[in-house]
Amino acid sequence: MKLSPSKINLFLFTKLPSAWLCGVRLKTINEKECITTVTHKWINQNPFNSMYFAVQAMAAELSTGAIVMKEISGSGEKISMLVQENSSSFHKKAKGKITFNCKDVDLVKENISKCLTNPEGQKFWMTSIAKNETGEIVSEFKFQWTIRKKKNYGNF
Repeated sequence: MKLSPSKINLFLFTKLPSAWLCGVRLKTINEKECITTVTHKWINQNPFNSMYFAVQAMAAELSTGAIVMKEISGSGEKISMLVQENSSSFHKKAKGKITFNCKDVDLVKENISKCLTNPEGQKFWMTSIAKNETGEIVSEFKFQWTIRKKKNYGNF
């Protein structure tokens, strides 16, 4: 199945409703990058008149995880995926529309190829950079993804 922004946003609505309700949306996914957005509103605010850090984390994780989902889907293999670790840094208050960009598509492709021949799977870090409407960096997120080819137990 070809993953598109509309399909992934429907996935958000049905499987991750808290992200969808907070306004997290996937805007672009292609061979170079994945872009998600979220706008500061009442539903996703913190007491300091900016966006709550966890909402930023949801948008950042989606910008990395959607790439992993897309490349797994394109491989035709059954591969599990999971975030093992994450880290973040915050540079300024997140107000207005915040755009999260991950450009680690080639890194994911490389690790999926390795995963298919390594029974232990692969671990790799992906980065998502968040910018406000004026292009200033608001926050940076890193996620360590683990992928592993699922075992085939025959026709049980």
